Amino acid sequence: MTQSTIPSVLVVEDDPDLRQTIGESLEAQGFAAALAVDATDALERLRAFAYDALVVDLNLPDANGMEVLAEAVARYPQIRPVVITGFGGVSEAVTAMKHGALEFLIKPFQLTQLAGILKGAVEQLRLKEENAELRAQLRERFRFDSIIGRDSTMQHLFSTLELVAPMNSTVLIQGETGTGKELIARTIHHHSPRADQRFVAFNAAAIPESLVEAELFGHVKGAFTGAVAARVGRFELANRGTLFIDEVASMPLSLQTKLLRALQEREVERLGESKPMKVDIRVIAATNTDLRKMVKEGTFREDLYYRLNVIPVTLPPLRDRREDIPLLAQHFAKKSCRENGVAGKPIAQDTLRVLMAYDWPGNIRQFENAIEHAVAMSLTATEIRPESLPEDVRLGRDTSNAMPSLAIPDEGVSFTSIVSKVERDLITRCLEKTGGNKRQAARLLNLSRTTFIDKLQRLNVEAVGAA
Repeated sequence: MTQSTIPSVLVVEDDPDLRQTIGESLEAQGFAAALAVDATDALERLRAFAYDALVVDLNLPDANGMEVLAEAVARYPQIRPVVITGFGGVSEAVTAMKHGALEFLIKPFQLTQLAGILKGAVEQLRLKEENAELRAQLRERFRFDSIIGRDSTMQHLFSTLELVAPMNSTVLIQGETGTGKELIARTIHHHSPRADQRFVAFNAAAIPESLVEAELFGHVKGAFTGAVAARVGRFELANRGTLFIDEVASMPLSLQTKLLRALQEREVERLGESKPMKVDIRVIAATNTDLRKMVKEGTFREDLYYRLNVIPVTLPPLRDRREDIPLLAQHFAKKSCRENGVAGKPIAQDTLRVLMAYDWPGNIRQFENAIEHAVAMSLTATEIRPESLPEDVRLGRDTSNAMPSLAIPDEGVSFTSIVSKVERDLITRCLEKTGGNKRQAARLLNLSRTTFIDKLQRLNVEAVGAA
């Protein structure tokens, strides 16, 4: 965290007066304070934003504050938490410390004391190394083999993989480019009874159309011009193992017919040879294209689609599982440091905020490359800072919040009116997002509350509610 960055703190307290008082006190001490009324509200906020610090009441209406504390520390190992309570003794304090709390304050306490604790903790944040044991626990708890995720869709995926892997059924993996389809296929194979046999990968889009059939089914010597020797096809290579067909949507219709027969009969014929041979394989196919749409358009065989789509597995894009980003960032940073022989280092909270705000059009593949770039650019630093990230990620060029292009007429434009309109639109959207809460809207715009109020008045923006 740089000195120019305003430290953020999440205050979780069900008493509205005390919650407001703590928030205002911390803001007066230079913090950007977000206020949560209960554990549910707090957990939702923690999934969407990487706070620098946490103040949590032990007694909440819907849960024990210790649960919020544990979730916050598990998600963000560097967050600086303080537990407050009107009741409690030594045992509660010890439990809170074991869960990662810095301090355990009994109400009533001095607001200056709380601010002092948080200031000191945040000041040490950038020098604090991640706890290796905790990271190991996180990896074991939120991964299936080498797949990492705590998002609900990923947990459902893990459950599906556990059920599917021991079977022999055909699997169709669907997802955008870079979501890790081959990794999922390899995971299924390595958790199946075929794990000690070959996993053969075949990318239908990476091979010229004229050679796809020979690559897939093999050929005898002289089968076509250039066939100077016999070749074993991927189906044969994968016998008793698993055949992974990536980009299956790119296969020409003529070859789709032969693939369908191979799947139905579990037998193939080499080009130039009329003798079929039986194969014992499991087929896993993958695509980043909507096959159902292709079926309707007549570019993909309907019968082949149903033959492949026995067990569908859909991988979510990274932008739909942002709560996994901190965990993924820690994993890939450690992996890159290990592979390059450099000492591990923590990822700053504001770096996590940048990573969580980006839309990641290239998904996991792009994300891992970005982290490797950041590690390389941070060799002389004590932590991974936002400025070490690739420029497109740092500037958010691919996000939906990008500034729309503006045509400039010959007569020019009114700079003041355009900038005012942009400011008004941003402020209005943030107020709508926060239900009219000015403090929260100011936080979303990284503005002080005073500056935000000044802009409301100057731009004559009507705020919904009053907060």
